[in-house]
Amino acid sequence: MAFLIKSMIGNPLSGMGFGGGGDKEEEATPSDPAKAAGMTREEYEEYQKQLVEEKMERDADFLHKKAERATLRVCLRDKYRLPKSEQDENMIEMAGDDVDVPEELLKMVDEDATEEEGKDSLMGQIQNLQNMDMDQLKEKASATVTELKSKAEEKCSVM
Repeated sequence: MAFLIKSMIGNPLSGMGFGGGGDKEEEATPSDPAKAAGMTREEYEEYQKQLVEEKMERDADFLHKKAERATLRVCLRDKYRLPKSEQDENMIEMAGDDVDVPEELLKMVDEDATEEEGKDSLMGQIQNLQNMDMDQLKEKASATVTELKSKAEEKCSVM
């Protein structure tokens, strides 16, 4: 409460010019940021340059990582025949031509591709047939044929 009253009325001596007032507060905070940081002007400028260079390096690394991810997405889209993304292509162009997908990710993609090629080929299909139980296939086929015959007899009056 006392603070509120004091701030409303103010200090009566501050307006008279006897040295009691807010002038000391203004002198206590220097206008030069180098002095505020406790450095000389040259040290402060060097510090600011280092900050800018570090930020540029971080931004370049971040852009490169984003381009690597975009390259991987493009590879996966090609592999699974998905539509292309302009955003990924723009990201790769912004980073330049030196963008490569990390080797671990390339190995994973290549392993998946070879597995799928093996399954899609004729030899892969023959190997799948060899792994299947022939008795089980015969039972399924005969059950399907008898089911079709019974449905056909229900619908057709000639049979």
